[in-house]
Amino acid sequence: GPIGGTVLYPGTGKSLVVTISPLTQIVVDSNVGGYFGPLLKFAGWDALEIQGKADRDVIIFIDGDTGRVTIEEAPLEPVNTWPLTDQLTAIYAKNEADRRNVSVVSAGQGSEHTRIGCLNVSWYDARRGKARVKQAGRGGCGTVLRDKKIKAIVVRYTGLKADSNDPADMKRIRAVGQRINKEIVELDDQQNRMRRVGTAHLVEIMNDYDLLPVHNFKYGSHPEVVKIHSKVWEKLFTQTHPDSCFYGCTMACSKGVDEFTLRTGPYAGQRVTVDGPEYETVAGCGSNLGIFNPPDIIELNFYCDTYGIDTISFATLTAFVMECYEAGILNLERTGGLDLRFGNAEAMVKCVEMIARREHIGDLLAEGVKRASQQIGGDAPYFAMHVKGQELPMHDPRGKLGLALGYAINEAGADHLTAVHDPALANPESITFKGAQPLGITEALSPLELSPRKARNYAVMENWNSFEKTIGLCFFGPAPRSFIQADEVLAAVRAASGWDVDIPDLLRIGERATNLARIFNLREGFGRKDDTLPERLFQPLQGGALAGRSVPREEFEQALTALYELKGWDPETGVPTRARLAELGIAWAADLL
Repeated sequence: GPIGGTVLYPGTGKSLVVTISPLTQIVVDSNVGGYFGPLLKFAGWDALEIQGKADRDVIIFIDGDTGRVTIEEAPLEPVNTWPLTDQLTAIYAKNEADRRNVSVVSAGQGSEHTRIGCLNVSWYDARRGKARVKQAGRGGCGTVLRDKKIKAIVVRYTGLKADSNDPADMKRIRAVGQRINKEIVELDDQQNRMRRVGTAHLVEIMNDYDLLPVHNFKYGSHPEVVKIHSKVWEKLFTQTHPDSCFYGCTMACSKGVDEFTLRTGPYAGQRVTVDGPEYETVAGCGSNLGIFNPPDIIELNFYCDTYGIDTISFATLTAFVMECYEAGILNLERTGGLDLRFGNAEAMVKCVEMIARREHIGDLLAEGVKRASQQIGGDAPYFAMHVKGQELPMHDPRGKLGLALGYAINEAGADHLTAVHDPALANPESITFKGAQPLGITEALSPLELSPRKARNYAVMENWNSFEKTIGLCFFGPAPRSFIQADEVLAAVRAASGWDVDIPDLLRIGERATNLARIFNLREGFGRKDDTLPERLFQPLQGGALAGRSVPREEFEQALTALYELKGWDPETGVPTRARLAELGIAWAADLL
C-alpha cells in the first residue's frame, strides 16, 4: 500500500495477496508480513499481477538492484518452504550480509495438492542467521501459486534506508512514529504483551470469555487451557532477539521457537526454528482438536507451514472430521486407519501428511470442509464450520455477537481480520473514547448485544479495517486500538503520502473496496442467501459460563438487514444500490451485474 515500507512507523511491512479462492470460487484477500511487499515497492513496483500458467516449475526473480525481472526454470530445487526458502535466500543473495535484502514467496506440496494452500513470505533474521516466514493463509492463495507452476517468487533490493519509501513529510512521519512507538513500549506489557508472546496472549482471554473453540466449536472454554496459554508460550519463545518481521516495527510480535527438534515426518531429527505459533494456530491445532501439549502444536505448526497448508483451514477441517469419527459417521476403514478421536495428536500429525499428499482420508480433506462434508453426506454438513466455503477462524461468535455479522457478510467467507476488531470488547467498561470520535463510534456495546446499533458499529469498523489492509498497515501495530486511535493513523497517512485527507476519506477507501468485492461475488451468484452462519452457531453453546448461549437467529437477521441498509444495499438481495455506488465514485460497477 501507499505507506507500505515506511520504516519510521510500525506495522508497515504488510502486503495483500488477492485471488479467486479455490475453496469458495469468490474473491479472497490475505494479509501477510515479511519483507516481500516493501522490497518489491523499493525495487520499483507497487503491485505485482501474475497471469497465466507455466508448463514446468519456475522461479520469478525480481532484481531491484539491476532493474531486471527473469523467469527461470527450477527443476532441482525442493518444493517445500523448508528448506526451499533458506536455499533461495542463499542463492539470490550476493553474499552473507546481502541475505537480509532478499525475500522469498513460496508454497509447498500441500499447496500443490489441496485447496487450502497458504503462501509463505520470508524475511532474513540476521541474529538467528535464518530465513523466517509469515503466512498469507486464507482462501488457498498457495494453491493458486502452485497451480501456476511457480515454485517461488524472489525479490532482491539493496540499500534500504529510513526514507526509502520517500515520505512526503519526513519530519512529521518521524514524529508520528516516535509517538506510537513510545506508546507501544510503555503500554504493551500492561495490555497485550505482544512483544513477549505475540498473538498467543489471546488464548486465556478467549477461554475466560467462552470465545475459545473447543472440540469443533462445541464448547467455548476448557480446563486444560492452562497448558497452552501465553505464560507457557512466553517460556518457549526466544526472548533474547527482537522479532520484527519488517525493519522498524516496535511491536516485534513475530515470535518463534528456536532449536525445536522435529519428532515425525520426513524431517524427523532436524532442529528448526518454528515461526509462531500464532493464536489462531494454538487455538485451532490445540483446543479445537482437543490437543493441550505445546510440542504437538509446534510440530503441526511446522509441517503446515512447510507444506503450505493454512493452519486455520487445517484445524477447522480436521476438527470436523474428528467429530464425524466420534459420531460414527466415519470409521477406521474410511480414515485410512487413523483413530481420529479428539486429543489424538499423533493421528493429527499423520493427517497433515495425508492431506499434503492426498492419500487415504487426505484425498477427501484436501477439498476443504464444505466439499468434504458434502461428499461424506448424512449429518456431516452440520459439523462443517464454514461460511461460503471458507473454514471458520478461532473466535466463537456466540460469545461476541458482532463477529456473527462479520463472519456472515465478509466477501471472502469467514474471516477474523475484518470481523474480530469489533469495538464490543469482552470488557466494554474498559473502553475510553478520546476526542471527537473520528470513526463515529460513540458507545461501547456489550459483546452479547446483537442489534441495529451493533450493525452500525460493525459497518464502521469493516470500512476501517478494509482501509488499513489497502493502505499497507498491519493489524498488530496500532490497528488493534484503531477505533480510539484513528487520529494517529490519519496523521501517519498524511505524513507518509502527503494526501490532504480526513477520516471519512479513509473510510470511503475501505468501503469502496468492500463494495467492489461484493459486486464481483454477486456476479458469481452469491448474495444474501450466502450471508449466514453454520447451523451450529444458532444452537446453544455447551458448557462454560455462556452455556446455552447461541447466535439468536431473529436478531441476527434483523441486524443483517440493518447492516445492508447502512451500507446502501438492497435489504432483500444484498445488492449495492446504484446511488450508493455513485456516491463512492464507482457507479460503473453496477453495470457488471
